[in-house]
Amino acid sequence: MRLQKSPGLAAVLCLIICMCAFYTTTAFDIPLEVLGHVNIEQLPTITDQSPSSLIAFPFDESFPMTCEAKGNPEPEFRWTKNGQEFDPDLDPRLMKEENSGTFVIPNNGNLTEYQGNYRCYASNRLGTSISKEIEFIVPHVPKFPKETLDPLEVEEGQPFVLQCNPPQGIPPLQIYWMTINLQHIEQDERVSMGLNGNLYFSHAVEKDSRRDYCCFAAFPRIRTIVQKNAMSVIVKTTNVIMKRRPSLLTPYDHESETQLVKGEDLKLECIAEGFPTPQVEWVRMGHQLLPSKAIQENHKKQLIVPRVELEDSGRASGVGGGAGEITWRVNGEPLQGSPAANRKVFDDTIMLHNAKESDSAVYQCEASNKHGTLLSNANIMIMNLAPMILTKEGEEYTAVEGKGVMMHCNVFSSPPPTITWSRDDSPESVQGQRFSVHDNGSLEIYGTEKDDMGQYQCFAKNTEGSSALNAMLYVRDPTRIVAAQEDLQVLVVRQVLHHDFELLWEKDDIPITLNYTENSRYFVENGVLQITNVSHRDQGLFTCVARTPVDRDAASALLMVLDVPDAPEYLVLSDHKSRSVKLKWIPGDDHNSSTTEFIIEYEESQWEPGSWKELLRIPGNHNSAVAKLHGHVDYRFRVSGVNDVGRGRPSEPTERYKTPATAPDKNPENVKIEGHLPHEMNINWEPLLPIQHNGPGLEYEVFYKRQGVEEDWQKHTVKRHSFVVKNTPTFVPYEIKIQARNNQGRAPEPKIVSGYSGEDFPSAAPEDVSVEVMNSSVVKVSWTLVHKDTLHGHLGGYRVNWWRMRSLADSKKKHGEKQTLAFPGDRNHGVLPGLTPFSEYSLIVMTFNGRGNGPGSHPLNFKTPEGVPEKNPVFRVTDVQKHTVSLAWAAPSEPNGILTGYLLEYQLNNETEEVGPLQTLNISDPDTNKWILHDLEPLSKYKLYLRSCTAMGCGPISSEECTTTLETSKSASPSPPSTRRSPVTKPTRSTIGLASVHGGISTQGWFIGLMCAIALLTLIVLIACFVNRNKGGKYSVKEKEDLHPDVESQGMNDDTFCEYSDNDEKPLKGSQRSLSREIKAGDSGDSLVDYGDEDVQFNEDGSFIGEYAGRKEKRVSAEIKAPAQTPA
Repeated sequence: MRLQKSPGLAAVLCLIICMCAFYTTTAFDIPLEVLGHVNIEQLPTITDQSPSSLIAFPFDESFPMTCEAKGNPEPEFRWTKNGQEFDPDLDPRLMKEENSGTFVIPNNGNLTEYQGNYRCYASNRLGTSISKEIEFIVPHVPKFPKETLDPLEVEEGQPFVLQCNPPQGIPPLQIYWMTINLQHIEQDERVSMGLNGNLYFSHAVEKDSRRDYCCFAAFPRIRTIVQKNAMSVIVKTTNVIMKRRPSLLTPYDHESETQLVKGEDLKLECIAEGFPTPQVEWVRMGHQLLPSKAIQENHKKQLIVPRVELEDSGRASGVGGGAGEITWRVNGEPLQGSPAANRKVFDDTIMLHNAKESDSAVYQCEASNKHGTLLSNANIMIMNLAPMILTKEGEEYTAVEGKGVMMHCNVFSSPPPTITWSRDDSPESVQGQRFSVHDNGSLEIYGTEKDDMGQYQCFAKNTEGSSALNAMLYVRDPTRIVAAQEDLQVLVVRQVLHHDFELLWEKDDIPITLNYTENSRYFVENGVLQITNVSHRDQGLFTCVARTPVDRDAASALLMVLDVPDAPEYLVLSDHKSRSVKLKWIPGDDHNSSTTEFIIEYEESQWEPGSWKELLRIPGNHNSAVAKLHGHVDYRFRVSGVNDVGRGRPSEPTERYKTPATAPDKNPENVKIEGHLPHEMNINWEPLLPIQHNGPGLEYEVFYKRQGVEEDWQKHTVKRHSFVVKNTPTFVPYEIKIQARNNQGRAPEPKIVSGYSGEDFPSAAPEDVSVEVMNSSVVKVSWTLVHKDTLHGHLGGYRVNWWRMRSLADSKKKHGEKQTLAFPGDRNHGVLPGLTPFSEYSLIVMTFNGRGNGPGSHPLNFKTPEGVPEKNPVFRVTDVQKHTVSLAWAAPSEPNGILTGYLLEYQLNNETEEVGPLQTLNISDPDTNKWILHDLEPLSKYKLYLRSCTAMGCGPISSEECTTTLETSKSASPSPPSTRRSPVTKPTRSTIGLASVHGGISTQGWFIGLMCAIALLTLIVLIACFVNRNKGGKYSVKEKEDLHPDVESQGMNDDTFCEYSDNDEKPLKGSQRSLSREIKAGDSGDSLVDYGDEDVQFNEDGSFIGEYAGRKEKRVSAEIKAPAQTPA
């Protein structure tokens, strides 16, 4: 019973709250003392039921569908299956237990009809309780699909993946990679298996070449292991293996998201490929360290966080819950079918107004989300009952002065009573800060005094009546334990007398002898009793007692020793039959942890003597089992128990029991038909395990015949598990069956499987091959399907080989590397991506089967249209001045069409709010490879962009940055005002209003320091020039005048001021003018060629450092020619 209310109250509010995802309600049962005096009816309550999933393992004898309930009157049971009424009594094969809802499904080999979802209903006249939904699952035997796997060819150093793709089955699933000889594939930092079962290779090496990579999927709960067809890997060796940066093989999109239920284990993996083998490190984003409980396995490629909590959420792991759906029922029926005016539903809450006795019922709350379903039954019973005091009358309580005492008054009633305490027949209730009446009716007195001694009365009253209880309280002087002397370290005798009390230890009310010998396991140190080598006999109640002649003070602790179960005893065999035997035993002591199951093992003396193997498991509340056996096996058995601590020791083995030989029970499974050669057919199967032979002389009879042809079965008898049929027609269907037999007879009639004889290469090529250009880099290829009679095997698909013959921008033919793309299945078209625009290609189409490729079609040439050019491989700043910047670039290596020119853009960008507009120059001469930008702001940062263009548009951007100087260096020649801009320069955006970056910088400290440094350097240069001019005094004035006839007319500009050369004397102005005449009109002294072979250095602002030794004369001529802005 959950809740009781009285209809006599004017306004009674009953709240039923169900939050199934987080809380479970606790039942409020009617005490047995009440039931002994009053017969109270109770709603039914489910006390035991089967788990949510009941799996029918083939080796279990039966499968109990459990449903037990209690109630008054006794509940009756009914079942539903898949939402429909289901009566176990109508099925004579089901075993029904009396006075119970449980029925048992026997394992008679035909269980599929019982598969479905079951629910139990326990009802009496007060209401109905329901069980959670129980799914009865009949597992199928998982199998890999029959398929022919092409050899995987991979170049040495390249990554590859072998996919397992295991079949679905009952978890847990275990994956193994082994050879055909059952040798494990070695795994290390380069080779590892992922969580999905695939085998990942970071890079291929020559030793990876082999023909027998086999994936095995094990399902231990159904004792089944299945094998995938062997895979072949061919590694093509190369002379040089290039280093390759790491990239992820899994997760595929470089990120993964995992949602878990709180408490599950989180498993993440990171498998990388590259050369050399990459090393993996895990980092939790936003945290310095991984969780302390995190475990790294598989050479650090797997990260496991056990029992995740909400705080483990983040970029390294994700923990999710998920909103659920709540369904309410009353007595097993939806609320809509039982309307009530005083009942309202608020999502996860039901509210009852003015509750009446008719509202008594069982309410069910069922909450579901993607992780599962939870069901909770709430028993609501409305009833009236006068107070019944359950505490014994006249109870005596003894308290020590100054300590607290609790006097009990346990009352049961409906509605709840009002409880008061009085003393010595006084009508007044006890009051004061030292007195407290608890909700359960008990009176607690804090810090008892001598005056508190006396008789107390508990009075309980409700609307239905009242009841009273008397109790006596005695108050005594306290017994005090005085601290021992400081030099007293241990107790050396059983008891020690300190003044007027004695101190001793007891176990189960028996004094402990402390003799302190070598064999003693009990000793006391610093007031603590210590036990060495704890064993089961140490379990009990330990009490420390301080005793005086008048009272005692004691403290107790219960020591419980947990351990695995003891070995079962008296294991015997009975009911000996040819293929079964019954085992019975007496369970051993469970050592305070209930036995959950028993494990029965067997050992046989012929195939693996001395090796014990698990036969079956049974629930811990059973002590007998019937074991199904194989024929011609000399068995012995043993049993061990399991509890929450672990698995205990096994029992003593039974005597041997040898079963008589019989014919095999089963035939080989996983029969595979393969054809490696055109006129052969290979038949393979999984051999029977030795214990499945059931007798000596095991052989296999291989039957085969052509499908659809009236002919007799051909038969061959072999002892191995393979057979090759010779001289078969190419690729024709056959029917095959494999039957096991031994000296006692044959196994049951085997199943017939179908397959084909060996394949041959296709003999015809696809015709009517055509190409449809989709865009500059993608084409669609179409063809006519070949006739199936020319395939000579299973159609694998069509393969297209293509290669680039030449670029249409270059007349020279150069064959590119052949590329291949396969299109599986029976299809007549495919799309080729990734082609180079403006190119001529050639392609052929062929079909392929399990043997290989057929002949190719006639080569078909096609051309791709123009596209946009590739990015310019070279784009850089070659010179930076106060108002100009010189640029140079190289044409794109793949123009993907006919170049029409370049698009040059630049923009003031000083990483402040002052950003200038984007300026654009269209350069229509495709042969141009340099440019000079004018009218720039001094000491300003510019962003430069260059794109190459064809008729289809402009390609990707190449970008550069530079910062103009504060002053024009002497190597620069400013353009005269009369210079005309090149006709190819056509601004497409406004060139007015470039933002200045040095407004207001005159007040900045760094600017003042820079100006001072420049002034100091200028002074040093002036002094050096003055000294250099004084050296000229050794020449006669006449000679100087002859060399410089018109010095005054030339002026002192930047080109002549403080010039210097590699020699001590200055170069003459006349020599400069003569040198400039030798430069051809089309040359540029500032071209990229001049700097191509030099180690050019730049300042942080982009300007050149120093002069160019060995290029002095050419540099001077370039400066003279600089004012002309004509592109090179």
